[in-house]
Amino acid sequence: MENFLLNRWYQFGFSHELGDVPLARTIIDIPVVAFRASTGISALLDRCPHRFAPLSTGTIEQDRIVCGYHGLAFDGSGRCALNPHGRATTALRVQSFPVEERHGAIWIWMGDARQADTGLIPDLSFIDETPETARIHFTLAIRASYRLVTDNLLDLSHADYLHPDSLGGVMTGVRPAVAETDAGLAVEWENRDVVPPPRFHERISASQRANAWTRAEWQAPAVMVIKTALTPADRGRSREDEVWALHSMTPETAQSTHYFVCGTRRDRMDDAEYSTRLRAMLQRAFEHEDKPMLEDQQRRIGTADLSSLRPMLLPIDAGAVLARRKLDRLIAQEQAADSAPSQ
Repeated sequence: MENFLLNRWYQFGFSHELGDVPLARTIIDIPVVAFRASTGISALLDRCPHRFAPLSTGTIEQDRIVCGYHGLAFDGSGRCALNPHGRATTALRVQSFPVEERHGAIWIWMGDARQADTGLIPDLSFIDETPETARIHFTLAIRASYRLVTDNLLDLSHADYLHPDSLGGVMTGVRPAVAETDAGLAVEWENRDVVPPPRFHERISASQRANAWTRAEWQAPAVMVIKTALTPADRGRSREDEVWALHSMTPETAQSTHYFVCGTRRDRMDDAEYSTRLRAMLQRAFEHEDKPMLEDQQRRIGTADLSSLRPMLLPIDAGAVLARRKLDRLIAQEQAADSAPSQ
């Protein structure tokens, strides 16, 4: 059975995904419904306490979510505000979850609500600083563990083999530098005087040589910012050359993941048509190359714990192994604290 880290913020979705109708997602095996009211966003257990119908199949009326089965209405705190069939007793309450909207994303706290600390929301201010025309969003459902998706991003040598026609060509042979950070860890790759990958041919022709740099920054449970840059080999790198992207892996269940991506750039920021072309290329890489491989991998692993299968680890796995160990340690510490007798 998968143990999840509870007292952290998970991404529930992007702000643009939540409109006038409820949005339902399962987070760490718990069905949740989010809805937008005049006072902000609320998140409730997606289960009416009457007959356990999903509240997400209902409607939003007067800042309340109304069950589509028998018309009971609940406010953002989970309190029953209307019972058409009698008194709205306190027993008709639905569990609510702390939720925050920040950096164009919706964040939910699945643990002890008293410990919900907005200071723990990842700092993704680079998204706020980027105009919409220079952002590329993805939301993918992947039938694989969020840990496998994290492993995939902390070992980017796979790009040379899984994405040879788009993102690959500059990773193999580069020993990653792995370092612990205040927030988690970072893995960095740098390869100089290489042929630029196809993804960058609009900026650097295939006949030129380039310097390639990538840095993946991870924090528990599974939020990453990946920074990349490709520059002509005869000059240095500036912030304007860098592409920064959020990769957020929210576990749906032990073997399925909500995968959220928001890529940003500093060049051609007003060029929406350029964004469309980039999105098509990235969609092919993420949806038609990464996703099938991860799902095939999960099928081969089945329900077993990865470590129990004794994988033959390589130097390229250093970042993924360290992240797994850090996450396991945080989960163990949280569970120990929860089981400790109160004073």
